[in-house]
Amino acid sequence: MTDEGYIDGPGGRIWYGTRNDDSPGIPLLVVHGGPGFLSMTDVVSDLADERPVYFYDQLGCGRSARPADKSLFTIEHYVAELAAVRAALGLREVHLLGQSWGCMLVAEYLLRMRPEGVRSLTLSGPLLSAPLWEADQRTYLAALPAAQQAVVAEAERTGDFGDAYQEAMMDFYHRHICRLDPWPDLLLQALGQLNLDVYTTMWGPSEFTVTGTLKGHDLLPRLHEIAQPTLLLCGEHDEAAPATVQRYRDRLPQGAMAVLPHASHLHHLEQPDLFLAVVRDHLHRSESILLNRP
Repeated sequence: MTDEGYIDGPGGRIWYGTRNDDSPGIPLLVVHGGPGFLSMTDVVSDLADERPVYFYDQLGCGRSARPADKSLFTIEHYVAELAAVRAALGLREVHLLGQSWGCMLVAEYLLRMRPEGVRSLTLSGPLLSAPLWEADQRTYLAALPAAQQAVVAEAERTGDFGDAYQEAMMDFYHRHICRLDPWPDLLLQALGQLNLDVYTTMWGPSEFTVTGTLKGHDLLPRLHEIAQPTLLLCGEHDEAAPATVQRYRDRLPQGAMAVLPHASHLHHLEQPDLFLAVVRDHLHRSESILLNRP
């Protein structure tokens, strides 16, 4: 980061970092996934050769404040926080890039606040419909060995998510979250900082066992209200399954889609060159539309 600091957000101090903040290009603000994860600046920060790139850690995550009050871990709070971060950073015009849960947060921000100056969206591994996400994970789960499926079923029946469940979960994650072998240190370090209070409150014990407050939350019926040029990205083996991402794209008035081969949910780490090329092209096209608007 060329600069970093803290913002007094609703609920506590919010960490932010920026790369190349004196560039004249339209800034890119990155909204991380989870819920409960943190900003992974690798790869995405390479886009700073053309524009400022900003990151921030949501409340309860990473380097930001970690309140004990779980009632703060809501969509409403995180939408207000995104608005506060953008205002504090002075991002009058901005491109937004969401990752995983961050895609739902970005979409909720647009639908609830109708902000001006958002020039484009990039939604990477998008969670936009919890029911569709859950159904896709169940399809993937059915491809695990029968013994692991039985372990998961028993854990969900009893509420005991012990070692056997964790082993099945990690096998699933190596198939659908990151297919690099071994996992890079930056990912292991980030997972080590995951705030399970946020994750389990909003989502559940794992990606495929959904018990949190986001269960049932579905933006598919409202995607047609998002007018900005929107790029949807997913990996071939992504938790955000390509067929589901295509359903999102078909609802968006200016939707486009790219599937990155041999990659999964963290496709920006698995296919960095392709990820950067596709996102750059989208940002350029969005700005060309803006410049040519009568």
